[in-house]
Amino acid sequence: MVSMSPTAKRALLVLADGTSYPGWSFGASGTITGEVVFNTGMTGYQEVLTDPSYCGQIIIFTYPELGNTGVNPADAESERPQIRGVIARNVCYHPSNWRSTQSLPDYFQQHNIPAIYGVDTRALTRKIRTLGAMNGAISTEILDPAQLLDRIQDIPSMTGLNLVGTVTTPEVYEWSEMTEADWEFTSRSQASSDPLVVVAIDFGIKRNILRRLASYGCRVIVVPADTPAEEILKYNPDGIFLSNGPGDPAAVTAGVETTKALLKSEKPLFGICLGHQLLGRALGAETFKLKFGHRGLNQPAGLAQRVEITSQNHGFSINPDSLPMAEVEITHLNLNDQTVAGLRHRSLPFFSVQYHPEASPGPHDADYLFAQFIQAMHSHRQAIEN
Repeated sequence: MVSMSPTAKRALLVLADGTSYPGWSFGASGTITGEVVFNTGMTGYQEVLTDPSYCGQIIIFTYPELGNTGVNPADAESERPQIRGVIARNVCYHPSNWRSTQSLPDYFQQHNIPAIYGVDTRALTRKIRTLGAMNGAISTEILDPAQLLDRIQDIPSMTGLNLVGTVTTPEVYEWSEMTEADWEFTSRSQASSDPLVVVAIDFGIKRNILRRLASYGCRVIVVPADTPAEEILKYNPDGIFLSNGPGDPAAVTAGVETTKALLKSEKPLFGICLGHQLLGRALGAETFKLKFGHRGLNQPAGLAQRVEITSQNHGFSINPDSLPMAEVEITHLNLNDQTVAGLRHRSLPFFSVQYHPEASPGPHDADYLFAQFIQAMHSHRQAIEN
């Protein structure tokens, strides 16, 4: 049974196929549009809301309760919510958690994010799985389904959409924030007077990626997505990181060209999510849009009887038939649908994965990939010095 706030305002969700779902508002008033997708995670909603990879999207949370632990500044993956809107079955107005500083409805009000609850999210998710991700709209102003459907007709498809410019950093900065546990780990095993230098290209980077790199003792310099390769190489990095981010990788042409230029330096390069797709395209592969994407915390990935349970969030994938297999090998597959989940160059220190080894939220099965990147940078530095 859905519990309702006594002051709740009516809201309406309409999908591009014309189906409509009445409910109640638990966010800001207004009308928003975006691509409707679903996330199957049972926890970590704040990290999802603030992940820049969700820019331009309306998120269905399949877990039926949302907001029980409130929100707090420490769990944010960026400075603000990046989603367009949220769809939930039930919402908690009075969170219970010692870390909570604000309720989820108040958080949405603060950041002007419309959200709807009281929706049968199970039925809605089954529709998206059957028909695929599609555009939709949430409104507290337009409660006529036909009128709201008209608003959806002019929304661009996610295919061909470059959203990186809306989420990347406007200027270069050096990351310095770490948790207490990260500082302890670094001081115990990784601290150095001559740290490895990583330049992270921000296509929509999550903070926990930066924390994990810093926890290994790296000096992490974050640069805007449109930074030319020659500017990146002026930092004399030991390694280059290609971050996650939103939108269609085929539309991020500048990122692909920059990656191609950086590959010529033969410096270690590690890509995650969108960064994985951009590396694939830089190596000659093609990408395509998945029917409904992979968004959750329990996606199995691996090869040769080795399975990692991974956190994933993406709507596009690399076409394996387009990979130059003489130069590149597939290191991981998504074991649900056999799509490409990891790549590695056969002779040069370039590799990437289509999931989030930094978790936040999610399991830590794949955290070893950061250690592999660190080792590749140490080996490259030693080879130069020798």
